[in-house]
Amino acid sequence: MPSAVGHHWRYLYIVEQARDLLAGRPVRLALGHWLDKVPPVGWWLNAGMSGGQIVEQAVHVLDLARLLVGEVTMVHAVPAENNGAAEHGEVDRATAAVMRFAGGAAGLLATSCLLTHKHRVGLEVCAERIALEVSETRLLIDGRRVIEDDGQAKTRVDREFVNAVQGRQADVRVPYREALRTHRLALALARSASERAPVFLEPSDILEVTP
Repeated sequence: MPSAVGHHWRYLYIVEQARDLLAGRPVRLALGHWLDKVPPVGWWLNAGMSGGQIVEQAVHVLDLARLLVGEVTMVHAVPAENNGAAEHGEVDRATAAVMRFAGGAAGLLATSCLLTHKHRVGLEVCAERIALEVSETRLLIDGRRVIEDDGQAKTRVDREFVNAVQGRQADVRVPYREALRTHRLALALARSASERAPVFLEPSDILEVTP
C-alpha cells in the first residue's frame, strides 16, 4: 500500500537549488523560525488536539532541517510563560529551542503564534563560505541573490501521491517512515518544552522506525 505525507516543502524547486549549493559543504549552523498567528480554527489552541505549534506548524521547518542538515540527537526547548494558559491545556504562545545535529551542526528553532499575520517562516543555514535562507516562496543566497520558487510544490506532492496510488512511476519523497522520523523530532521538542529539560533522541528513535 503506497503512503505519502504532505511535507510539501521537499517539493519546492528552491530546495533542490539549496541542496545543490550545499553539496560538499556540511551545514554547521541552522536557524529555523515559524513566527505566525493563531489559525482560525477552534481546535488549534487545544494542545491535546493540535499537539501545539511545533507539532502542527513548525514540523515543516524541522523536516527541511533534517533534509538539509541531518538527524537531530538532542533538543532543549524553553517555552515562554503563558500566564497559566498551558495549565489549562492551551498551546505555548512562544518557544525557543536549541538542537544538536548528529553531524556536528548546532541549531536553533523559534516559534510564536502571538502575531496577527505570518511574519517569518523558514530555515537559514550556514556552511563553509555560504549562507542560505529558505522560505516557502524564495531562496536567499548570501543575503544578496534571490531565487523565487515556482509555487508548484503543493501540486507536485499531490500529483506524485496520485501516481503512486495508480501504480505509476512516482517521486514520493516523504513516505511513512521518513515522516515519522520528523514527527518524533517534533514530539521530542514538545516534550522538552513541557518538561523544561533536554531530550535526547536515541538512534532507535531516528533509524528503527516500524509502521
